[in-house]
Amino acid sequence: MRHGKKFNHLGRKTAHRKSMLANMACSLIEHKRINTTVAKAKALKQFVEPMITKSKTDTTHNRRLVMAKLRQKDAVTELFREVATKVADRPGGYTRIIKLGNRLGDNADMAMIELVDYNEIYNAEKAKKKTTRRSRRGGSKPAAAPVETKASNEEE
Repeated sequence: MRHGKKFNHLGRKTAHRKSMLANMACSLIEHKRINTTVAKAKALKQFVEPMITKSKTDTTHNRRLVMAKLRQKDAVTELFREVATKVADRPGGYTRIIKLGNRLGDNADMAMIELVDYNEIYNAEKAKKKTTRRSRRGGSKPAAAPVETKASNEEE
C-alpha cells in the first residue's frame, strides 16, 4: 500500500536525498539541461519548480527560502537574475522531461530535464507562430498593392 507516500524517496535517506536534489537543481540552473534517470528527473521537477516560482518575485525572504534549499550562492544568484527574467510571463511548467532510452550499463530509463525557455529549437518555432497570429488579430490587414506585371506595362 502507498499510504502517505507523497513523493519518491529514491532509495535514499532524507539527508542524502535532499543533498542530491539540491546539487541536481544547481546543475540544472547552471547548465539549463542535465541528463539523469527518469525517476530523479521527476523528483527534481517537483523540487525545482516551486523555487523558480519564488524567484519571479525578488524579495529577501524568497532569496532566503531558496538559499535554504539550494545551498549554493552562485546558483541562487543565477536563478534570481537570468532565469527569473526569462520565465517572468510563464504561469508554470518551467521544466521539460524528455525520455532518452535506457542506459547501457544497468538498463535504467534515462531522461533529459531542461528549462523550457532555454531551448532554442522549440522556442524558435513558437515565436514565429505568435508574431503571425498577433499581426492578424488586432492590427489592420496590410493594404493589397495593385499587381502589375511587366508584360502588361509593355503592351500599353
